[in-house]
Amino acid sequence: MKKYHSVLTIAGSDCSGGAGIQADIKAISALGGYAASAITAITVQNTCGVTGIHPVPASYVKAQIEAVMTDIKPSAIKIGMINDVEIVKAIAESIKEYKPKFVVFDPVMVSTSGCKLIEDKAIEAIKEELIPLSTIITPNLSEAMVLTGDNISDAASMTAAGNKILESGCGAVLIKGGHLEGNDMCDVLCIKGENTPYIYTASKISSKNTHGTGCTLSSSIATYLALGETLQEAVRKAKDYVHKGILNGKDVCIGSGHGPLNHFYSPVPMHIFNENE
Repeated sequence: MKKYHSVLTIAGSDCSGGAGIQADIKAISALGGYAASAITAITVQNTCGVTGIHPVPASYVKAQIEAVMTDIKPSAIKIGMINDVEIVKAIAESIKEYKPKFVVFDPVMVSTSGCKLIEDKAIEAIKEELIPLSTIITPNLSEAMVLTGDNISDAASMTAAGNKILESGCGAVLIKGGHLEGNDMCDVLCIKGENTPYIYTASKISSKNTHGTGCTLSSSIATYLALGETLQEAVRKAKDYVHKGILNGKDVCIGSGHGPLNHFYSPVPMHIFNENE
């Protein structure tokens, strides 16, 4: 029987189409995966910022996940914005029940425009319930500082923070350094059981169209893992995809604020495989 490589994204909906569920579906599809989704919240936002968040009841989040996992059975799950404790618990229970091969968790806490997206008590629930179940988590500098309580300003402190987060039980941590000062970006990947981190560098692209880059990166990592790449290679390819998406979208005007990257600068056909392979 022929099948698609499926990825389930669990995240908030962005009505402007640049981030959240919408960005995830675009990225998964552009890279040749089959995208399914479970919506955790409906947000009111555009390229200028977030003005409202309406959480979906936890029971409905869990029901969406169950509907997908019992039928389509994706091998990879990407988790994005989670607004409250009950949804955290519902997702954790679902992961324990259905045991997907890969869990990529992007701990979205603050929007690009500076709007807080998560309740304080949900942060502790995330540390206790979701991080230990994750194959990899992908915090940016601000989120890594929230998770560790430490100041992070360079590759050395990013590595220290990554190793500290690993103590929470996840398999790997990718700390994104897009907000570091200077003209170069540096992301640090720390993997449990490995003493040496993987450091990914790239030149910064001058563009205001960076809405949804974090969502896109994490869903891309999940897609590449579902396609059979190693963790290190999945991160490398996902970073390359996001970098080229920003580069190919930097001169396009969508809205009056931070527009999206170009998810479909070079789409590939959906991957099909035989189930017995």
